[in-house]
Amino acid sequence: MRIVTLGEVCKVVSGSTPKRERAEYWGGTIPWVTPKEINRLTSPYLWGSEENITEEGFNSCSTSMLPVGSILLSSRAPIGLLAINKIPVCTNQGFKSLVPSNEVNAEYLYYVLKANVKALQARGNGATFKELAKPAVENFEIPLPPIDDQLRIAHLLAKVEGLIAQRKQNLQHLDDLLNSVFLEMFGDPVRNEKGWDKPALTAFGKISTGNTPLRSESANYDGDFIEWIKTDNIKGDVVCVTTSTEYLSEIGARKARTVTSGALLVACIAGSVESIGRAALTDRTVSFNQQINAIQPGIDVNPLYLYGLFKLSRGYIQSHATKGMKKILTKGDFEKITMIKPPFEMQNQFAVIVEKVEGIKSRYKQSLTDMESLYGAISQQAFKGELDLSRVPLPKLSTQHISPVPIGDQATVPEPVVQSASRIHLPDNGNLLAALENSEARKALMAEWLEAYRRQLGNAPFSAQDFMVAVSDRLTEWLQTVVEDEAVADEQKNRLAEFYTSNDVGLYVNDYEHIKKWVFEALAAGALTQGDNKVDNRIELKAVQS
Repeated sequence: MRIVTLGEVCKVVSGSTPKRERAEYWGGTIPWVTPKEINRLTSPYLWGSEENITEEGFNSCSTSMLPVGSILLSSRAPIGLLAINKIPVCTNQGFKSLVPSNEVNAEYLYYVLKANVKALQARGNGATFKELAKPAVENFEIPLPPIDDQLRIAHLLAKVEGLIAQRKQNLQHLDDLLNSVFLEMFGDPVRNEKGWDKPALTAFGKISTGNTPLRSESANYDGDFIEWIKTDNIKGDVVCVTTSTEYLSEIGARKARTVTSGALLVACIAGSVESIGRAALTDRTVSFNQQINAIQPGIDVNPLYLYGLFKLSRGYIQSHATKGMKKILTKGDFEKITMIKPPFEMQNQFAVIVEKVEGIKSRYKQSLTDMESLYGAISQQAFKGELDLSRVPLPKLSTQHISPVPIGDQATVPEPVVQSASRIHLPDNGNLLAALENSEARKALMAEWLEAYRRQLGNAPFSAQDFMVAVSDRLTEWLQTVVEDEAVADEQKNRLAEFYTSNDVGLYVNDYEHIKKWVFEALAAGALTQGDNKVDNRIELKAVQS
């Protein structure tokens, strides 16, 4: 195994941005990529761009075309985002991309750089923000085994990475299952379409706010009598609070606020509204700080039901926080929040399901931890030349080597296959107002919009996420129009304000269930087809156009 610099085996290519004020530079057929697009990728591969430039825009700046199989490496904000392009692209100035020679395999280069992101970041310079200069990239050293071993290493790491992604997806599906069960049993907790009692939180149990014993009195902290929980111990995907790194002494505990097992701790002070409402249960007696409000459930409230309720009501809870720089949900405001309270027997039925699913999740999480450790060990050994590759089969190459695009000749810009993310057009419909108020009308409207989206797809894959973002944006836009419309009755506006306290129409899990049902029906009817995307190792849905 040799040690080489990137400059020895790659051409390092910078990007640039055409002037934004020149409309004729934008909206062409040449894919133009920014680091934020790479940050959103869920696989190593880039198949399209969010923006395209014209040939005139391309020639107006110093960007360059990158051939298929190049490595896009972000060089600032942040350093170290990576992707392999599957179509010819150019980039903005936030990249130092690599066009590999025949000596280095693109996938191997991707994984060896991924293993060295911290080292790349350490090469960054700059007072305001760090940036990776072209010479720093060219002089960066990597291990370079023979090409066959490069293929084996990349193949092996991709396999383990695929298993990790699959296990994460399994965990997400289990979370989705619990959300679906909750909605099936109790309905949407904000809309309360099933008409449950909806009392203030004081009816759910005793509410208290944590505190911080004086730091100046060291005796409060010189023992490990009881854990002192902070908001970073409340994770979004973990039922119970994690183990704290800080403890109080017996003296400190007497000055602190504590709760016993089964209490719900809720983050109520945070720098951003997204952190407000994050909740977790206690499975032991703990103390907690003043950024947390706690509910010690009463005898008619099941803690696991309460946890599920808060998990599906984050946006609703966040809407009650202050709107200033620091988001705060005071104890007084927290206590006034009204939430659905179905019969205790039904809460217990839901809790039984949660316990079973959480048992499965626990095993999956351990499996995920093991696979991530395996990936780290394989990666470390492979790039040190310590891995026995004799039993790793040599994978078949899916594509032949693609010659680099001439970078100096700006007149010979190739005509790429553009698969950029286009705006989804959702047609106007008289049911829009009804969809804001009524779930059945919303379901019918979404079915109509799904069909409209299907007809717009062409050869692009169906994306539930893209569709849901488009629906949320469209309904939010319509809500704002309704609020400003003097012809709409105040009573109707007030009713909408109750549902949408933040003037933002988010989609709920039952909306996702409607989409899933439509997809299954479309597959059965032959309007969608299902296939394997072998590159990304995932199932892909495509429209059948009549």
